[in-house]
Amino acid sequence: MIDLHLIGIGTGNPDHLTRAAEAAMRAADLILLPRKRADTADLYNLRRALCDAVLTPNTRVVAFDLPVRDAAAGYLTGVRAWHAAIADAWATQIATHLPGGGRLALLVWGDPSLYDSTLRIAARLRAGGLELRVTVVPGITSLQALTAAHAIPLNDLGAPVLITTGRQLATRGWPTDATTVAVMLDGEGAFAKLDPTDTQIWWSAYLGMPQQALLAGPLAETGPAILARRSELRADHGWIMDCYLLRRTPA
Repeated sequence: MIDLHLIGIGTGNPDHLTRAAEAAMRAADLILLPRKRADTADLYNLRRALCDAVLTPNTRVVAFDLPVRDAAAGYLTGVRAWHAAIADAWATQIATHLPGGGRLALLVWGDPSLYDSTLRIAARLRAGGLELRVTVVPGITSLQALTAAHAIPLNDLGAPVLITTGRQLATRGWPTDATTVAVMLDGEGAFAKLDPTDTQIWWSAYLGMPQQALLAGPLAETGPAILARRSELRADHGWIMDCYLLRRTPA
């Protein structure tokens, strides 16, 4: 039996780690840390620093190379193949480092339940025959960190919030009947394709990290500034992780 604990670690600020997360990390027999491209070493280094600050010598920490998604394939096809490759990588590490079972932990950026596929990958392992029990330790999500950084409420008075992706926003436009839209996973700046009339935007990149960047204001004026800033930051750091909130005043 593998007792898998998926631990939300916030958005880059070590203070986002909850006491429950710290306890789960210390109780693990093994923590797996994914390594991506060299230009995203910040993400690995942050997880490594959290382990160094929290763990005792009893917990093993093993780094492994995360498979790369094939961007040339169709989006969903490529993502599913990527998830299958990650599941295989996990299975290899488990067989190598926990052959007799035990307590495994993975440190998940943000929260495992919000636009993150760690739970789906874990389900692939279970479907493949691995005896797996999954526990989620929730963390501070990027939306919590975003609204806190801008000191704004997530929703308008008595109104709902729609959470979507940049790909959906670019393809379908402003969602019907929505006044507030939270946008994740937008690599292209889909907000630039919207009619900016009566629309405000609150944007942040690298939430919680020392290089955190914030911009907010009317979409017509702030949108171009965000695109320029995103380009600068990506060039400086080699990667970018950002999200934003849009709010439209009803006619």
